[in-house]
Amino acid sequence: MPSSTSPDQGDDDLEACVLRFSDLDLKDTSLMNPSSSLKAELDVSAKKKYSFAKKKAFSLFVKTKEVPAPPCECKEKWWKCCQQLFTDPTSIHRHVATQHANEICHETASVLKQLAVTSSTSKSLESTDKRNPFKEDLTRNQEVSTWLPDISCFNPDELISGQGNNEGEVLLYYCYCDLKDPDWVCAWQTALCQHLHLTGKVRIATEGINGTVGGSRLATRLYVSVMLSCPLFKDYLCKDDFKTSKGGACCFPELRVGVFEEIVPMGISPNKISYKKPGIHLSPGEFHKEVEKFLSQANQEESDTILLDCRNFYESKIGRFQGCLAPDIRKFSYFPSYVDENLELFKEKRVLMYCTGGIRCERGSAYLKTKGVCKEVFQLKGGIHKYLEEFPDGFYKGKLFVFDERYALSFNNDIVSECSYCGVPWDHYNLCSTPQCRQLVLTCPACQERGFTACCVTCQDKGNRQAASPAQSSFKEECECTARRPRVPRELSRRGPLTAGASPLKPGAQAGC
Repeated sequence: MPSSTSPDQGDDDLEACVLRFSDLDLKDTSLMNPSSSLKAELDVSAKKKYSFAKKKAFSLFVKTKEVPAPPCECKEKWWKCCQQLFTDPTSIHRHVATQHANEICHETASVLKQLAVTSSTSKSLESTDKRNPFKEDLTRNQEVSTWLPDISCFNPDELISGQGNNEGEVLLYYCYCDLKDPDWVCAWQTALCQHLHLTGKVRIATEGINGTVGGSRLATRLYVSVMLSCPLFKDYLCKDDFKTSKGGACCFPELRVGVFEEIVPMGISPNKISYKKPGIHLSPGEFHKEVEKFLSQANQEESDTILLDCRNFYESKIGRFQGCLAPDIRKFSYFPSYVDENLELFKEKRVLMYCTGGIRCERGSAYLKTKGVCKEVFQLKGGIHKYLEEFPDGFYKGKLFVFDERYALSFNNDIVSECSYCGVPWDHYNLCSTPQCRQLVLTCPACQERGFTACCVTCQDKGNRQAASPAQSSFKEECECTARRPRVPRELSRRGPLTAGASPLKPGAQAGC
């Protein structure tokens, strides 16, 4: 892929190399062996490029042979090649140098060829003035595949295997930046995810990109490398912006990539509320200290600080920060209305905002700031996900809700929610048993065995009627749970910690979620 990186910069990070030399054709037999006539014809400058290319080719080849070391070993990785296992870098390097010299020479020639293309493309891009390089390439009828990483050196099984919950990985990330051609980025992201056998959801807009994708660990590593090296995002994204968790392609039913007005739906045009004017970002450590100071106050009701959960009620129900204000809203698009309805609550307050990964706080804090009533507005950088990585036993209690088929991640043993029917501690969500209902319900195994598998009596009755009469399959999606919940709740006062959740219900009562 075109890159402005010079080989004189030394041995760059290998992961960036995967993208930078993504177009290598390792099967191109027309390339000359760089150890013979090609190398002899190179001038001094080109010899430097040859040395650089050979190092990169060697490193990339070794990288493809990595395998996880056994848990009992202090090392993180071993290498497997030619049905042999190597436990230290020296041995694998010696093996590659002696047994795979031809492959290294062939790939070195390909790298040199790509460097020539890179140089030519870079000069071309400099003359395009302020035009978008991606769009410029598109208008030249270059295929989207031109911007995909080379995976010919990998066994196809390596990209597909290890996609189960215990072997694969799920990536969560977002990047706010101006994109001039979101439709092209959408096509590229679709091709990229399919290329790497990733599933998940990617939202693209003129304001940036928001993605959650799952697949094998090799596939997710390659995806991160591509994103970090992409000219559109490399000045905004860093490796720490990608949150990882155990999972895989199985966590999502399919791949969905699309172009939207917002990368997270707040319901207000980015032209009116921009991501460029957010609250003050606090690292997990800084946020932890602020929460600790807040919780140490004798009378939190009269505190000048509000710990605000920006998520939906069903998220905060199974996990939240101690002492937080958790609005009883069903969608983030209701958040602006919630702020408007409860503006008095935020007057002269220091607001500490948090959400799953940080993305909702970016524009949520920007909206709150436009009201001009708060003393200060802060937000947790990296969201709960990054906080729990650093403080698994900190002030966040319970599980972290995620929008995939896992429903939740566990970082500690705390259970803050309960079965909606009998009241025993329980925090594992299931979908309501009525097919047309999309509500989540907390019902323990004992209650499930007794047939309490719906979110409310109405849905339970719908399910029974449908079982008795399969032809009757048309029901309204929304049930009593939605009907009885105010779209935008109004807080009467700051009555201490306000958290989402309902009292346990007896069998036969409305369960809700």
